[in-house]
Amino acid sequence: MKDLETDVGIVGCGPAGLQAAIHAARSKVKVVIIGHPERSALVKSRVENYLGIESAEGEEILKMGVNQAKKFGAQILEEDVIKLSKDERRFLIETDHERKIIAKALILAPGISRVKLGIKGEKEFLGRGVSYCASCDCNFFKGKRVAVIGDESVAASSALLLKDYASKVFWISKEMKVAKPLLDKIKSTTIEIISPAMPVRIYGDEVVTGLELNDGRKLDLDGVFIELGAMGSIELALEIGIIPEPSGLISVDNDCKTEVDGVFACGDVTGQPWQLAKAVGQGCIAGLKAAEFVKNQEG
Repeated sequence: MKDLETDVGIVGCGPAGLQAAIHAARSKVKVVIIGHPERSALVKSRVENYLGIESAEGEEILKMGVNQAKKFGAQILEEDVIKLSKDERRFLIETDHERKIIAKALILAPGISRVKLGIKGEKEFLGRGVSYCASCDCNFFKGKRVAVIGDESVAASSALLLKDYASKVFWISKEMKVAKPLLDKIKSTTIEIISPAMPVRIYGDEVVTGLELNDGRKLDLDGVFIELGAMGSIELALEIGIIPEPSGLISVDNDCKTEVDGVFACGDVTGQPWQLAKAVGQGCIAGLKAAEFVKNQEG
């Protein structure tokens, strides 16, 4: 297969990658975006907190984003990136279709992989009571009973957030690893701590109705928030000289630049908040700055 040359190569076809493609393409540079829109976490989400949208399915937003990117000239390849490399002036993107894309600038927008519990019902009820983002979905659980699962500060903070929405919040932890001030704050609220404990099964019918723990207890619930952290695309970043944070996330500056010249990152892979608005905003910046980088290189 003949190598494909482009100005800007974008890894990831979620909201951040698509927005980057739209802005880069509108800046009159050649854009290739590699990824699968249907794999984005947005697909299984309902959006009610984005400017101008009262309520919309994430899948529909992604479809519109794909159409916009194509309209402005971006080429979308629904393939998996398996290797990244670089020389002094170019980046090489290799895919599982034995395709090679040569780019002058690179944008990393691969999203993240939420750390999973790996229990029965977790996958089946995703988007139907199971969530990996309290700040994204808290509004859907007003007056409901929910559980937060996790050991560290992200879980504790999620429980505190949810108590302002849900009628009852349980925090389930195998081993609490939070600072005393945060733990004291939790204990001063109506949040019920169940620890040490581990969930073994999420159950329900069309939606979540409960959670079973390893001691046999069953909690009647409407929602389960799994807050175990997230991992970015460590291997891909390392291949081109980026040193990710211990969590696997990628650090960027205000222009979405990484420590490697010509490489930008945007969206969930740069860290919280994991919100559509943040992903789109960073995608805009990354797309514009990558296009600017290409034009400056051409002199």
